[in-house]
Amino acid sequence: MRNPLLLVLTTSDDRAVLEKIAGRLVALRLAGCCQISSPITSVYRWEGGVDQSQEFECRIKTTACRFAAVADEIQRLHNYDVPQIVGQPIEHCSAAYRKWLLSAVGGET
Repeated sequence: MRNPLLLVLTTSDDRAVLEKIAGRLVALRLAGCCQISSPITSVYRWEGGVDQSQEFECRIKTTACRFAAVADEIQRLHNYDVPQIVGQPIEHCSAAYRKWLLSAVGGET
């Protein structure tokens, strides 16, 4: 696979921030689709302590070759100093979905 598909995850306590990021990524053809979840509870270590907050998760469908550009846009538009930017390979999907996603981001089919 020359252009593997990638699922990128980020979270924020501000849904509007994720909507802005999602819209920008899709408009720039860096992502074919972004999905923003209902609130989730995150428990995490921050500044020496354990914290808990309500956040939203954004699932970004893209390609591995676009990860750096996606990460740059997330960092630029995000409201956190250290946003979660995690990429996971999409190892299995239908041929039709793969073709659509590559087309949506202007990748090779």
